[in-house]
Amino acid sequence: MKAKLVAIDLAMRSSQIYVLGPDGKVLLNRKLTRERFGLWLKDLEPTRVAMEACATAHYWGQRLQAMGHEVRLVPAQHVKAFVRVHKSDRDDALAIAEAAQRPGIHFVPVKTVAQQDLQLLGRIRNAKTAERTALINQARGHAAEYGVVMPKSRAEFMTALPEVLADAGNGLSPTARQALADLYDDIRAVDARIDALLRQLVALAEQQPAFERLLTAPGLGAIVAAAFLAALGSGRQFRRGRDVAAWLGLIPRRHGTGGSVTLQRITKNGDRDLRVALIHGARAVLRWVDRHEHARSQWLLGLRQRRGKHRTIVAFANKMARIGWAIVTGEGAYERSRAFRPQPPRQAAA
Repeated sequence: MKAKLVAIDLAMRSSQIYVLGPDGKVLLNRKLTRERFGLWLKDLEPTRVAMEACATAHYWGQRLQAMGHEVRLVPAQHVKAFVRVHKSDRDDALAIAEAAQRPGIHFVPVKTVAQQDLQLLGRIRNAKTAERTALINQARGHAAEYGVVMPKSRAEFMTALPEVLADAGNGLSPTARQALADLYDDIRAVDARIDALLRQLVALAEQQPAFERLLTAPGLGAIVAAAFLAALGSGRQFRRGRDVAAWLGLIPRRHGTGGSVTLQRITKNGDRDLRVALIHGARAVLRWVDRHEHARSQWLLGLRQRRGKHRTIVAFANKMARIGWAIVTGEGAYERSRAFRPQPPRQAAA
């Protein structure tokens, strides 16, 4: 079949296929099962294929690219803007087709298998970290019901809990003591799993040429650098670093009318895991900023004095995203003299 554009509304068991002919007429708009969809693709001549960037989109994108098709993954928020009054699979496929033809749409690049592997390990590690936090909070809460208050930090908690279990003079009943001992074993098992995932993640990320260069930048540790490579890939889909920061939702939302523009909170668009990782990295750098006098510390200290700690953390996460893009798309490592220029002394008010 020869087509100008094929729009596909993906689902787990079936997909809606919308085919636009070279003359602009609709050739097909029907639902196919997963098996029939795979067979139908074999008869399709290389053309432009549009899909919503959703579950399984990267898998089908890789298959379609291998067949010679040009794949466009449309972000969900852009597809939603073209959905008409009633929502259905037919209308969704039509909305994907219309969104794919609009100028200025930033399409999602199809991830490579290496990117998918990095993302997989990173997200499993995040889930295990949340599970560990939940287990620690559960143990702390149950112990408090018996009058035993545990330390707040995780390291101190893991040291104190065996001592609490060994202390026969506290208020723990035999049942509570055994239950907390089982929780302690569960926490240690999750700890070991998190460490193993981190080693596997770093070993996989080290195969990427830009990984070692990313580690030279402030706040971009192994976990953040791996998440950056998983989400960004080559980075060539962006024209400049500011586009990366905007894609991650690290710029203020703007509201303008009548020539007046108001800056609001950050948009929080894009990859949530990477945005959170960058903010954690920025927070870690800000903790030690008072111990240095170079240009980066001067910039951070001045910003913190003017705008406060939390805005400074987000601003530095924005800066880290731009620096990371420059490192990934270039060939050099981080250079402080290029990223942060010395701040000129402020003139005292007369």
